[in-house]
Amino acid sequence: MASLSAISEELAEIEGQISDLFRALSNGFQKLEKVKDSNRQSRMLEELTEKMRECKRLIKEFDREVKDLEHRNDANTNKILAEKKQSMIKELNSYVALKKQYAANRDNKRVDLFEGPSEGFAEENDLLASNMTNQQLMDHGNRMMDETDQAIDRAQKVVHETVNVGTETAAALKAQTEQMSRIVNELDSIHFSIKKASQLVKEIGRQVATDRCIMGLLFLIVIGVIAIIIVKIVNPHNKDIRDIPGLAPPAPSRRLLSHPN
Repeated sequence: MASLSAISEELAEIEGQISDLFRALSNGFQKLEKVKDSNRQSRMLEELTEKMRECKRLIKEFDREVKDLEHRNDANTNKILAEKKQSMIKELNSYVALKKQYAANRDNKRVDLFEGPSEGFAEENDLLASNMTNQQLMDHGNRMMDETDQAIDRAQKVVHETVNVGTETAAALKAQTEQMSRIVNELDSIHFSIKKASQLVKEIGRQVATDRCIMGLLFLIVIGVIAIIIVKIVNPHNKDIRDIPGLAPPAPSRRLLSHPN
């Protein structure tokens, strides 16, 4: 195959960028095989998905450049460029299939990255390439790239949804943990208040008992004083009962002696 730089420097530059992305995808999937952590796998799959999207964009740019040069190139050159584009599409589809396999193994469900059977995919493309005109090949390639783009979008959506679910779950767990902590603190405060109230009730009970004893003693004293007063009034000449200070019996009335004139 002739060098693309001899046909177009722009095509050669795009082809070089696509080759670099293919090497990065190959190395990325090789590293992904050794990763066991699911979160790290998700991040790596997302990075590889972005590389596949960039690769798909470059292939479309390559196709546009081929169409611009089609009227200046001969039939053989146009056929070479169409085969080169088909080769790029096949390689990109192989990496998309790998991504589907890893996503299915990780999520335990099938992520439909292609609309159609993948088995015998390369043989079918070879057959189509041999039986189609250049325009048909380019149209077919565009359809395949659109399908690949849709598949990548669906896969990326699944990855984003998985990350969002994990983030929401972590936030919910954090909120529940904080709520449980607040409940525990409130229970501690209630327990402390109940303990203080119990102590206060006991102190009030002791004060009430003391006050009752004092009131009973004062009542007995008042009753005794009243009894003494009553006895003194009824029988003031009773010598067995001492006089209460301030309550001495009244002095006998004295009569003044008058001198006879």
